Amino acid sequence: MGLPVVLMPGPMHPAVAARLDGHCELIRLWEESDPDAVLAARRDEIVAVATGGSLIDGAFLDRLPAVRIVASFGVGYDRIDAAAAAERGVVVTNTPGVLDDEVADTALGLLLMTVRELPQAERYLRAGKWQEDGAYPLTKATMHGRRMGILGLGRIGQAIADRVAPFGISVAYHNRRRKDVGYRYYPSLLDMARDVDTLMIVIPGGDSTRHLVNAEILAALGPDGIVINVARGSVVDEQALVDALRDGTILAAGLDVFEHEPKVHPDLLTLPNAVLLPHVGSATIPTRNAMAGLVVENLTNWFAYNAPLTPVPESIPLTT
Repeated sequence: MGLPVVLMPGPMHPAVAARLDGHCELIRLWEESDPDAVLAARRDEIVAVATGGSLIDGAFLDRLPAVRIVASFGVGYDRIDAAAAAERGVVVTNTPGVLDDEVADTALGLLLMTVRELPQAERYLRAGKWQEDGAYPLTKATMHGRRMGILGLGRIGQAIADRVAPFGISVAYHNRRRKDVGYRYYPSLLDMARDVDTLMIVIPGGDSTRHLVNAEILAALGPDGIVINVARGSVVDEQALVDALRDGTILAAGLDVFEHEPKVHPDLLTLPNAVLLPHVGSATIPTRNAMAGLVVENLTNWFAYNAPLTPVPESIPLTT
């Protein structure tokens, strides 16, 4: 029997292909002159898919009836229809754990940047205004004593909560279910938004969370409110956020993700109270290498033992 055949629909971190060498036959679909012909010819041979963000839905899987695992690079997997995969007996895996600290560090940095207006202050200095106009204006907000509501208290959310404690920031959270933690739980996101002044978004994307943070939630957060999003841009109604920043409904926002990235809402680029990063939450060489390694381990464990390491929740019944 030959090596298992793995399909890579689009470019991924080069370490994935390098580490798969010798474990499988890898089809780099984007390099093929006729991808549809390749899929048709190899449909009964391709047993796995490795993806870094390609759309994997039911229609795609129906073209590949032999596929039994989709290994995704990243924690979020909203480009994969995991429910459709489960219906077809296909396991989906992601890469949790290895990037938690990196994203939590980015979230804390973004919070500091937004609260203390650090990017704005740096631009003030670079423009020569410190010398010409005097000291940068005092910021309206401070880190200490803020009340944070975490939307999505998973691994990354917990890591963020641990990091903000030394600043004297109180933590509450909203999940679908209460967790066994010492933070206050809010069954209602709206109620939590009314009681906090900092909304930290760490919830997965997808249809079920699209525009969960809307105009009503932003209004409830109030004029001292700050929104930080290191999750998925689709969770926030971006136009409602622009309006809230412009008219003072909330104080500021720090964003590492956007609704239509890499395209950014043009009004966000002009708003002085928005701190914007180009989706760099986990973007360090060590962390991306660790993520690549976990993609490969999920595949090789599946090939050897029929047991992936990190199946997503929709796939857990398939692996128990």
